[in-house]
Amino acid sequence: MTLLMDEIALATARLAEAGVPSPRTDAEEIAAFVHGVRRGQLHTVRDADFDALFWEGVARREAREPLQHITGRAYFRYLSLEVGPGVFVPRPETEVVAGWAIDRLHEMDVASPVVVDLGTGSGAIALSIAQEVSLSQVHAVEVDPLAYGWAKRNIVEHGQGRVSLHPEDLADCLPELNGRVDLVISNPPYIPPGAVPRDPEVRDYDPSRALYGSGEDGLDEVRAVERTARRLLRPGGLVAVEHADQQGSSVYLEFTEERGWRDTRDHTDLAGRDRFVTARYGQE
Repeated sequence: MTLLMDEIALATARLAEAGVPSPRTDAEEIAAFVHGVRRGQLHTVRDADFDALFWEGVARREAREPLQHITGRAYFRYLSLEVGPGVFVPRPETEVVAGWAIDRLHEMDVASPVVVDLGTGSGAIALSIAQEVSLSQVHAVEVDPLAYGWAKRNIVEHGQGRVSLHPEDLADCLPELNGRVDLVISNPPYIPPGAVPRDPEVRDYDPSRALYGSGEDGLDEVRAVERTARRLLRPGGLVAVEHADQQGSSVYLEFTEERGWRDTRDHTDLAGRDRFVTARYGQE
């Protein structure tokens, strides 16, 4: 066994003791990042090339700083995105939401579907749709200056000229697209004020503006998404909005027939928890 693999074993034990959910994976990711190799190549790093910066990264992760802040990258579907302080780190749960949207867009009889991602953050959803739905025209909306900066970097790297970034508020954005959009998608802030996220990586490092929703129940931004989607969507267009696992019924009730919605559904994530609501607007 090489020196690096021995050090990874020691780091794994330290991270496990600190309560890190995936200690071996994180130790290997840090080692691969520091030494400039892939995880599958860690055994090829010579003892003479071991870099003590590995232990600096381990100490940061031991303190529950997100792995993505240490490596500067987050993986989302088929993308590797730049992330760091000031932007929400995309989660696997949101990949399910994006996947639903991508599947529905493939089913549409539309040559070049128009998509709006409200509150794009790092740009994860918008860029996944642009990458996986050929000829899609994706508009990413982000009002927060720090998050906007991260989204801009990722769109420059991955956007392929088909993602337009707009520094606007999701409540009144893109009036020029009223009635022309095929799909609206959003992972808005929805944690109720006063609630405390369990994971330190979320509680201490994700920006509060991306986590905590307004209003007593934290769902005012979801309500704004519903109003904006109603304004932007063409007849028959679709909306998908993420929520916390305890909020499914509340979000479902925002997309009512009285407001023009039909086929409203709540969907679960890979863990079987309620995760996002979808609906169709009006008649085609």
